[in-house]
Amino acid sequence: MKQNLEELLLKFQRNEITEYNVYLSLASRSKGKNREILERIAKDELRHYSILKKHTGRDVEPDAAKIFLYSLIAKIFGVTFAIKLMERGEEIAQEGYQLIMNDIPEAASLLKEEEEHENELIELIKEERVEYVGSMVLGLNDALVELTGALAGLSFALQNSRIVGMAGLIMGIAASLSMAASEYLSRRSEGTGNPLKGALYTGLAYIIAVSILIAPFFTIEYIYSSLMVMFLAVVVIIAIFTFYVSVVKDQSYKKLFAEMVGISLGVSVASFVIGWAARILLGIEI
Repeated sequence: MKQNLEELLLKFQRNEITEYNVYLSLASRSKGKNREILERIAKDELRHYSILKKHTGRDVEPDAAKIFLYSLIAKIFGVTFAIKLMERGEEIAQEGYQLIMNDIPEAASLLKEEEEHENELIELIKEERVEYVGSMVLGLNDALVELTGALAGLSFALQNSRIVGMAGLIMGIAASLSMAASEYLSRRSEGTGNPLKGALYTGLAYIIAVSILIAPFFTIEYIYSSLMVMFLAVVVIIAIFTFYVSVVKDQSYKKLFAEMVGISLGVSVASFVIGWAARILLGIEI
């Protein structure tokens, strides 16, 4: 056996035994049909490992760090998110098996099963937090667009960090209650999902965003420094949340990120100009 081929097989072998342990860990966090499918896929991964072992004649230890990482991701962000990340790894595995088809007779069947795993995973999870991702997106988008715009406008109009922060807090709480109520009524009238849970997810996402965005105005005295830190926080929030949504919804991360940043910062700039104009035209000094 060529040395390069053996090294490649050992790499695939380690990946299979690692994914076997990851799927078992994810299965332990799931119930019903989801658990059954994950356990079956785990068994397939173990069988793949055994097939590869026949060619290498060696046992390989799983990647403990990867097992821990995916278990942690599942615990924090949900099994769906962890599975979707694993699915991306499956795509890499599929490409790898294509490289060894001429040397390993079983590679074609392994590739077919890897592709079947991907199709199963797409239809696999019915998880509450994913079901209400739309509600979270609604709350987060509204908070980022409305509040960043309002805080930017108030910053130039009022020129006082604490006053801007206080105004943002009042507006944020009122807006979060309004958004939650709107989501409740919308879901109730359409008969989609649990209206109360949808309202809670929307309101919670809004409140979290509000808390992060107004924090600089209570901790930094210079108004424009507060504003810059707020804009940085907006970009970080968008980067994290759009990555989550792009994974669980199989959407383009770059497109989502650019769209949300463009809208949020565009509204903020427009509001900043409105605040400047209002301060000049009304002749208000604070």
